[in-house]
Amino acid sequence: MQVDYFNIPEIKVSYSDKVKTSDRPRITCSRDASKIFREAHKDCMQHHEECHVMFLNRANRVLGIMLVSSGGMSGTVVDIRIILQTALKVNCSGICLAHNHPSGALSPSPQDVFLTKKLKEACGLMDIQLLDHIIVTEENYLSLADEGLF
Repeated sequence: MQVDYFNIPEIKVSYSDKVKTSDRPRITCSRDASKIFREAHKDCMQHHEECHVMFLNRANRVLGIMLVSSGGMSGTVVDIRIILQTALKVNCSGICLAHNHPSGALSPSPQDVFLTKKLKEACGLMDIQLLDHIIVTEENYLSLADEGLF
C-alpha cells in the first residue's frame, strides 16, 4: 500500500508559557479559586452559563484558565475529553472546574454533581487531581469539595 503523506493531517501539540512560576497566583483554598473564576465569568454572570477550567501545577500555581463551554440560561454542556486534552497539553497536576448560575442560586444540580464525579474518575486515570468544582454567582460561591459532594 502506498501512503500519500500529504493527505494525512499533521498534529501539533503546544503550550506557550511566558509567566514565571513565582508570578502566578497560588490557590490555597476555594475562596482563592472563586475570586479568579468570578473574574472569568464577569461578562456572563447574569446572562448565560459558562464553564471554565483552571489548570494548576504541583504547587497549586495557576498554569492557565480555559473556557470549556458556553450555554444558555439554565445549563451548558461540558465535554470531559476537552478538559483532559488540555490538561495533558499543559502538564498540569490539578484541575479546578467552575461554572456560574445566572439565577444566583448556589445549589448544585444533580447534573453538576454527576459531572464532578465523572470528571474526578477520568482525572484519576491520568494521575491528575480534581481539586474542586465551584459554582459562582455575583455575590457568592459554593465549593462542591468544601461541601463534601465528591
